[in-house]
Amino acid sequence: MTDRKKDHLDLAFQAQTQQPLQGLNYEPLFSGHPTEAGIPTLFQGKWLGAPLWISSMTGGTKEAAHINKNLAMVCAEFKLGMGLGSCRPLLESKQAWSDFDLRPMIGDNLPFFANLGIAQLEDYIDANRFDEINSMVSALKADGLIVHVNPLQEWMQPGGDRYKRPPIDTIRQVLDLSTFPIIVKEVGQGMGPRSLQALMELPLLAIEFGAFGGTNFALLELMRSENNTENQADPLAYIGHTADQMLSFAAQICSNPSIQVQTQHLIISGGIKSYLHGYRLVQQSPLPAVYAMASGFLAHARGDYAGLKAFVKAQLEGLSMARAVVDLP
Repeated sequence: MTDRKKDHLDLAFQAQTQQPLQGLNYEPLFSGHPTEAGIPTLFQGKWLGAPLWISSMTGGTKEAAHINKNLAMVCAEFKLGMGLGSCRPLLESKQAWSDFDLRPMIGDNLPFFANLGIAQLEDYIDANRFDEINSMVSALKADGLIVHVNPLQEWMQPGGDRYKRPPIDTIRQVLDLSTFPIIVKEVGQGMGPRSLQALMELPLLAIEFGAFGGTNFALLELMRSENNTENQADPLAYIGHTADQMLSFAAQICSNPSIQVQTQHLIISGGIKSYLHGYRLVQQSPLPAVYAMASGFLAHARGDYAGLKAFVKAQLEGLSMARAVVDLP
């Protein structure tokens, strides 16, 4: 105790804060300390240990096997849901199959989703080959497919794909042709109210925000381009909507009695800086929701499993304490 008190004296001036976090009420009187980490959450009829989702990241690279296996192990240990990185390599070759074949590690009782871009889906529909996508999802024993929509990234990517028709039309076709649930996501810009409403009116399992504020893949592709310099930054790379903005759009859509919302869940991702930010957004969501922090998971998954496990454990412990002492205004 003497050492602790000395630490208090030494650190007191460093530990002063200027302003509390906004948008939350701190209520310290109504709960004991939590005895278990996490907040049980139902997603697609499966119980998660917390409202925490591992967003689609990688596949088909030298690092992918190590990263994905770490992520699969942490899913199994802490009961989290997961989306794979783009499974496009599996449509072209089975060489990278082991990078994606994670169901045996995750187990049967947790959500696990394949992932393809809207451009690949458009091509396979036009070629009357969608049965190959159904077969791929089935072979992975995935619960469904995440469809990523990324027109700005493709536009700015050297050799990027070009959409032949509006993505909403392709998504409707995917829903008609698929034998599994569908999730639709953006990849770093988010989306505005008209796009969000168009999706929420479809019978999707979930919409993942991929909001502005996390990794900006359009900007990333500009940075990769040999023909681009910092002085040639495309202003389109800086448009988009934050997770907070998108959640406000979703609340307005759900409260409008003239709109028939069919989507079941939201996955709130893009610029989620902490478990407390994620907790607030999940609690404010008009639909059952989880949150995702792709960059945080990726940074730890590239190292050893112990570091990733410690990161996730801290997330779940923080969520438990937040539920004990935090109310929304």
